[in-house]
Amino acid sequence: MTSSSVAELIRSSMGRLSPGERKVARALLAHYPSAGLGTTHELAQRAGVSAPTVVRFVAHLQFDSYKEFQQVLRDEVQERKASPLTIPQRVTKDDLRAVSAGVFTQAIEQTYASLPDDELDRAVNLLADTGRHVTCFGGRYSHLLATYLDLHLRQLRPGTTVHPHTPAHHAGFLLDVGKRDICVVFDFRRYQRDVVDLAVHAHGHGAKILLVTDPWLSPAAEVADIVLPVRVDGPSPFDSIVPATAVVESLVAGLLAKLGPQAEARIREADELAGDFTLD
Repeated sequence: MTSSSVAELIRSSMGRLSPGERKVARALLAHYPSAGLGTTHELAQRAGVSAPTVVRFVAHLQFDSYKEFQQVLRDEVQERKASPLTIPQRVTKDDLRAVSAGVFTQAIEQTYASLPDDELDRAVNLLADTGRHVTCFGGRYSHLLATYLDLHLRQLRPGTTVHPHTPAHHAGFLLDVGKRDICVVFDFRRYQRDVVDLAVHAHGHGAKILLVTDPWLSPAAEVADIVLPVRVDGPSPFDSIVPATAVVESLVAGLLAKLGPQAEARIREADELAGDFTLD
C-alpha cells in the first residue's frame, strides 16, 4: 500500500467511485476513522447502502480485503497518537542539511499531490466572501498558523480576527458565533479537545468550518465543510508546520487573485497607514 492515509486515498478516488461507493466514502470521512473499524454491515448501514457496496468500495481503494483495509485504519489510529517520544530522529549532526531538505521537499510534494483542486478552490471562495467574518484559531503550536493566516487576511479583506489561545476568551466567541461566520481551524495529531469543541460549537450555530489538519484527520473533520490535509513530516521527532505554512500561503495567493483590485486597494491603503510607523 501507499504511504497515503486512507482518507487521502478516498479523496483522490472520489471522482472514480460509483454513487453508492461515494455514499460509503462520505460516511467514512464524516466519522473518520471510527466508522471503518466496525463490520461491513455496520458501515453499510451508516452509509445507507448494501454490504457488497462496501466491499467494492474497499477494492476500489486497492485493498485486497476488508480485513487489510481495517488493519491500515488501526495502524493510523496508532500514528494519530504518535509523539516526539515515539517518532525516531531522522538526522545526525553530519547530515542535517541533506536530510532536512529531502524530508521537507517530499512532505510538501505529497501535501500538494493529495490536495484536490476543487477543495482548495472552495476554501479560497469561502474566504473571499467578505460578507462573512473570519475567525482563525488553533492549538498550542498550530495557533501560530492561525495568527500567520490572520495577519495576511486582514490586509486582503475586512472582518477577520484570530481567536486568543486562552479558554478565558471562549465565552464571547461561543455566544456570538453564527451563520455569518467562517472558522479556519488548525488542529494536528494529539488533537486538542478545546479546539475541536470550539469547531463543533461553531458548526452547531451555523458557522462554516475550514479545517487544516494532518492526513489522519482531527475529530473536527466530522463537522468541517472543507478539509485541507497536510503532511507533518519533519527531520526531528516533532511534527512540522512547514507543509501547512505552504498551504496557508497558497490560500493567501488564491485569495489575492480572487479579490483582485479590491484586495490591492486595501493593501495600498494599509501600506500608506503603516508608513507612519516605519523607518524609511
